[in-house]
Amino acid sequence: MSNLKKILVVDDEQSIVTLLEFNLQKAGFDVIKAMDGITAVQLAETENPDLLVLDIMLPGLDGMEVCKKLRMEKINTPILMLTAKDEEFDKILGLELGADDYMTKPFSPREVVARIKAILRRSGQQPEKEQEANNENVIAIGKLKIFPEKYEVYFDRDRLELTPKEFELLYYMATHPGRVMTRDQLLNAVWNYDFVGDSRIVDVHISHLREKIEEDTKQPTYIKTVRGLGYKLEG
Repeated sequence: MSNLKKILVVDDEQSIVTLLEFNLQKAGFDVIKAMDGITAVQLAETENPDLLVLDIMLPGLDGMEVCKKLRMEKINTPILMLTAKDEEFDKILGLELGADDYMTKPFSPREVVARIKAILRRSGQQPEKEQEANNENVIAIGKLKIFPEKYEVYFDRDRLELTPKEFELLYYMATHPGRVMTRDQLLNAVWNYDFVGDSRIVDVHISHLREKIEEDTKQPTYIKTVRGLGYKLEG
């Protein structure tokens, strides 16, 4: 059985699929392909890929619907969305639906590979020895328990279904309890590069986290808004 990370590439343009397949295989990935949304969902369910490269404009189901359907089915595989539309609406909506990152066309294949590696690196897939060494690194804040080595979060004994980005954001804030962080600080720390003018991405993910960890989202216990500054996590 292959130990290569498996990437599902979904795009209805054969030239883009071929380009990505060539560069991903060259970078040491196993590649499976789909050219429509329905096939993409089926492969995501049956092939258990490590990451999806997902175009927005697809026949059958578009990329947004694919993303939404997978997240509703509790499939939290990281998703890198591709879009030809350089519009804030598309970016924010895709991230609201559970995508982890996005890139606009035209793109550099080298940048796509680098972005995929960064997402997988942040997805907590560690060598077994590292996991054993980190087994005691549990963060407890109130009813929250975060297990970094397993990429798992529990709230009052119930396991939460978080996307990779939601986990990374919560974990980063939990490692800095009580510290006020600006949106730009969180963007740089969690997304690893600068989303100029896209600070609403943080607000979207904060909102999603609050829906999952707060008993009352209007009066949050854990993730507090510090007006004019940013957010802080306390328990």
